[in-house]
Amino acid sequence: MPATWIFLIVLALSATGYLLGRRRALVSAGGDSRHLHSLPAYYGSNAALLVSVPALLALVLWLFAQPMVIQNRVEHLVPETSYANEGELSLVMSDVRRIAEGLDLAVEQGAMTEAEATDIRVETTNIRDRLGAVGVALGSDVEAPILVAAKAWREMNATGNMIRTGVVLLIALAGFGLGMVRADKDFRARNSVEKVILALLILAASLAILTTVGIIASLLFNTIEFFKLYPALDFFFGLTWAPSFGGGSELGILPLLWGTLYISVIALAVAVPIGLFAAVYLSEYASSTVRSFAKPMIEVLAGIPTIVYGLFALLTVGPMLFQAFGPDGAGWMGGGRAVMTAGLVMGIMLIPFVSSLSDDIINAVPQAMRDGSLGLGATKSETVKQVVLPAALPGIVGAILLAASRAIGETMIVVLGAGAAARLSMNPFEAMTTVTAKIVSQLTGDADFASPEALVAFALGMTLFVITLCLNVFALWIVRKYREQYE
Repeated sequence: MPATWIFLIVLALSATGYLLGRRRALVSAGGDSRHLHSLPAYYGSNAALLVSVPALLALVLWLFAQPMVIQNRVEHLVPETSYANEGELSLVMSDVRRIAEGLDLAVEQGAMTEAEATDIRVETTNIRDRLGAVGVALGSDVEAPILVAAKAWREMNATGNMIRTGVVLLIALAGFGLGMVRADKDFRARNSVEKVILALLILAASLAILTTVGIIASLLFNTIEFFKLYPALDFFFGLTWAPSFGGGSELGILPLLWGTLYISVIALAVAVPIGLFAAVYLSEYASSTVRSFAKPMIEVLAGIPTIVYGLFALLTVGPMLFQAFGPDGAGWMGGGRAVMTAGLVMGIMLIPFVSSLSDDIINAVPQAMRDGSLGLGATKSETVKQVVLPAALPGIVGAILLAASRAIGETMIVVLGAGAAARLSMNPFEAMTTVTAKIVSQLTGDADFASPEALVAFALGMTLFVITLCLNVFALWIVRKYREQYE
């Protein structure tokens, strides 16, 4: 049975459990809810949670675990001659899974019978064409060992799905029965429901933390593998970025870091003053009519896709700058793609991040502080400068930090506006690139994931993560210093 149907059945049982649990509790109290320990809704909610939470948790875990277990068992059926390293093995297993799913799809659409799918052989059937007819594209002809592995995958997957259906539904029915037993007037249903909700909240927080740990671990392990193949000193202090899948690569990160920081600084130089001044005006000087119109218009910028900003940089800002600073102007600019092009457009993109957050933070400053300053004879501008902004400084620093992180992680504007050249230069009118742009380029195409040219993407990501972490620590230090000085 498909997972979607299992999910719907569990939801139906959960809704039924809610109604019957609530009804049984009222019946046990003689129809008078005053004799119940908890409100009637808690008894229904307790039954619904007992049905849905354990069953859906088991379903989710099963959906994650089953493919990994099957792949671990099927890998042994693939001969070692079919792959050269772990990276190629993962590609082979992707083909195995695609063939297995394609056979299931062909049976489902009636393109072949179950018996044909079970007995299909490469010697008598062009499997690539048969599966292509149902929309499953394969890059090459299917070999006999790969087909054997795909059949084993299909059989194990069918068995696993059948067992999954039975286990999940049994858990749901057990929860349904327990909910009916507990639907008694003396049962502390409210306490039970609140414990389950608390456990779900803790699970949500734990998943967020574990996701962060998983991201760091995946970056760290692959970075270690990269440094086993490429010297760390050459990576961190190399001045040349020239990856070559044929060998002899030079993978120095300094040109990429320089481009990242250069473009980010220009973007922040545009976004922070404009965004902060806009926030001060909207919160302290603008009338309610102007504010109701201006703030939504500024926030529209945050909803524009970054690819649109990239096209704006490529088609509008770049040509304008080239006309002013190119051969016909100052002569500093050799083409439309440059650091200045990406920096200006990225700064425009970051304005609503700084403006909206700073505006909300400034509005959160107590009005009593403004009234006290004005009552002591300070002007409006003096109140803003000496009272409001220092009080809102921690939040403003957080807004600027968010904008900086957004700038460092941007890719599309850089690709379309700044070019792909990795160089060290002080000229803002030259083409450069960033760490994120090179991460994308290194993981596209038919790269061998065991090679340093592919693994370097994880080292770049780990370096970027460390830089962002240091920025956060530095921002917290600034916030703490100024907060203590203000207090």
